[in-house]
Amino acid sequence: MLEAYIPVFLFILVALGFAIFTLMVSQVLHTKRYNRVKFEPYECGIEPETDARDRYSVRYYLVAMLFVIFDVETVFMFPWAVVMDELALFGLIEMLVFLFILVVGYVYAWRKGALDWA
Repeated sequence: MLEAYIPVFLFILVALGFAIFTLMVSQVLHTKRYNRVKFEPYECGIEPETDARDRYSVRYYLVAMLFVIFDVETVFMFPWAVVMDELALFGLIEMLVFLFILVVGYVYAWRKGALDWA
């Protein structure tokens, strides 16, 4: 019974060993010289204009959440497309209902002004 789990335990042991080894090597090899530039936030080589802890508009988070929601919902279309032949007409109707609900949510968000950028 336990013989079947030996590869799993071995994999966990190797993963933990690799993590511990890389942490130890990075601790030994890193430079210990600190300067002002090292503590500045990195913004793709551009000099930072404001503090990184500035407040953002709630609209930014709302648009991000809407993107995640609609993106995750559309991911459900891939498995349907893979087994479309097996589902036949029932699968087509279910996907049309799903898309209808998705479009209703999109139109609702659009009418409420959640997708306005300014």
